[in-house]
Amino acid sequence: MKNLIHISSGIAMLILFLNFKTINHEKNHENYIVVTGTVSDELGTLPGASVVVKGTTRGTTTGFNGEYSIEASEQDEIEFTFTGKKKKTVKVGKQKVIDVVLENGYIGEEVVLTGIVGKARKADATTSSYQSVKSYEINQRANPKTIKSLSGKVQGLKITTTNNGVNQNNSIVLRGNRSTTGTNEALIEIDNKISTVETLQNMDPKEIEAMNVIKGAQGAALYGEKGVNGVIVVVSKNGLPKDEKKKLLDQIKKNNQPIPLIEPENEDYETFVENQFESPSNEPLSTFSIDVDNASYTNIRRFINQGQTVPKDAVRVEEMVNFFKYNYAKPDNDQPFAIHTEYNDCPWNENHKLIKIGLQGKEIPSDNLPNSNFVFLVDVSGSMSEQNKLPLLKESMKVLVNQLRENDKVAIVVYAGAAGLVLPPTSGNDKETIIKSLENLNAGGSTAGGAGIELAYKIAAENFIKGGNNRVILATDGDFNVGSTSNKDMETLIEEKRETGVFLTCLGFGMGNYKDSKMEILADKGNGNYAYIDNIQEANRFLGKEFKGSMFAIAKDVKIQIEFNPKHVQNYRLIGYENRKLRTEDFKNDTIDAGELGSGHTVTALYEIIPTGVESTFKNEIPELKYSETNKKSNTYSDELATIKFRYKKPDGKKSIELVEVIKNSDNSIQNSSEDFKFSAAVAWFGLKLRDSKLITNKTTKDIKNLALQGKSFDNEGYKAEFIRLVEATNTIN
Repeated sequence: MKNLIHISSGIAMLILFLNFKTINHEKNHENYIVVTGTVSDELGTLPGASVVVKGTTRGTTTGFNGEYSIEASEQDEIEFTFTGKKKKTVKVGKQKVIDVVLENGYIGEEVVLTGIVGKARKADATTSSYQSVKSYEINQRANPKTIKSLSGKVQGLKITTTNNGVNQNNSIVLRGNRSTTGTNEALIEIDNKISTVETLQNMDPKEIEAMNVIKGAQGAALYGEKGVNGVIVVVSKNGLPKDEKKKLLDQIKKNNQPIPLIEPENEDYETFVENQFESPSNEPLSTFSIDVDNASYTNIRRFINQGQTVPKDAVRVEEMVNFFKYNYAKPDNDQPFAIHTEYNDCPWNENHKLIKIGLQGKEIPSDNLPNSNFVFLVDVSGSMSEQNKLPLLKESMKVLVNQLRENDKVAIVVYAGAAGLVLPPTSGNDKETIIKSLENLNAGGSTAGGAGIELAYKIAAENFIKGGNNRVILATDGDFNVGSTSNKDMETLIEEKRETGVFLTCLGFGMGNYKDSKMEILADKGNGNYAYIDNIQEANRFLGKEFKGSMFAIAKDVKIQIEFNPKHVQNYRLIGYENRKLRTEDFKNDTIDAGELGSGHTVTALYEIIPTGVESTFKNEIPELKYSETNKKSNTYSDELATIKFRYKKPDGKKSIELVEVIKNSDNSIQNSSEDFKFSAAVAWFGLKLRDSKLITNKTTKDIKNLALQGKSFDNEGYKAEFIRLVEATNTIN
């Protein structure tokens, strides 16, 4: 089947036909067998690896468990590739099952820049599937239109013209492409920036210096999801400064590579300064709210997987650490969580120490979960039309719907230019009706986020279940642009709504105009949690496997306050939690909002310590004070490093309960630390490196990876192995 796209009425679209079957395959289909297998590395299976029959455009990618299936003949060779790994080629022969293990391929290998900003690949890892067309080749054509001038110059590109008496339409078919988005819309890049087919259509061929047409699986390999249907890359004669244009043209000539893609910088992150070292003599208490969000980690994963530099302010170290589950013992008493502490060496600063504080939430058996009153608040504005927004959102919400029981109920509120109720409260047993309502949603219009929140909370309050799980689940890219738009307005609105007793879960989708800052504020101020859904696997994790922890709070307004003993602690600093810090007096103030802990959830916090007597370039010298007296009682507690206090409320409670834990001083080495300590420290270390922290001396990727490997146990789902691959991948970004 061939898909054509017509350029008419001033709206230009390019549809690239995706067909993984060569002509030979179509003629001799009976000679092909189905080859299956798994692709893995030393850490485990590899999701998203490329599997291509060499010399053809037949290809696929591995699923979440590294599995693949592809048609091939006995004479064919199959190429297996994955970012950061050496390509492996296997002759099919009589084999119907081919399992391969890919080796690391960065160290000592030449790398070249490719389509995504900062992304590098091994020099021979990008093959065929694109052609360069020079200006003289375009200009020698008689046709004055750039697109028509390509006819006969690019293999597999066919251009036809139709005329309906009103508009003349050009149709373009580019063989060798495949459709994963359902739109078949190609990526157009002109002078290093994303553009449109309309702009290309209207360009004078004489303005063009060079053009690259990328076909087949190579578009996705180089440009990620945006290039899955092919890419047309254009360098104009006068659109760039001479030195920049020369550099890009030289790159194409030398490596036969497309020009790096510059993404529009519309993503919004809250700026913050990392925590500095404090002296216990000056600031004896450190107070903060727990944070169970992990949106920062999945967003960072998205950047790295697309070969892009991670924005500094997108990195919230505590959310990276708290993405992972740790092997903490569950509470054996009536408390909602157990407390675990560990004191050991700091891996990134010699002679410093780390305190790890871990909370393990009690897991509520499924049969004992309270009934749920859910309101799905879905953004259907125009900005949600991309494949990784509303279409992914729909599939993600289906995962949640599958968890519902008969006595649970769901309503659906949508907002674009205005807000409306599209599904009244419906029993969790009626999954077909709920899913049908989701399927009928379409994107278009502006974004009345404030009105949507007002209506969603109104519906939740009208159907409130006393003692139940009452929750609004907001799914959006965060691009509020009508009504209450400022972060302060949204903060005030959501603080009002949390008094209703309704909790909030924020699910972020998409890229390009993603508003992380708004999403974080909503979750932080609204008795809520926040996750970024970058793919369906993440939806399955957060809304499926971790449904109870994500959707059922067992404690709210959880605060931690730690007092350090100056006998042993010269300076300390909290790693991450910059926007969760509280004033000392907020700890016992029950009107102050703090974080929620879900069923079975773990929360981890790290403090970096400069022990007394240790020389460090980071120590914070406190001048000698005339009127202050050294704490004479400190000698009484000579074996104590610190005292930690915890306060929390029951999910429907108003008054806090307080717990106290003492950390003893010790002199352990990191080799003797727990695997949880090693892995959480490695994740924090990586986050500090991504933030380009000025407070760490060792930023060596190899050392981060080695420490993570030492703490990789308890990884049934493969998330720790995936983290280690992300660490490896940053070797080729910038």
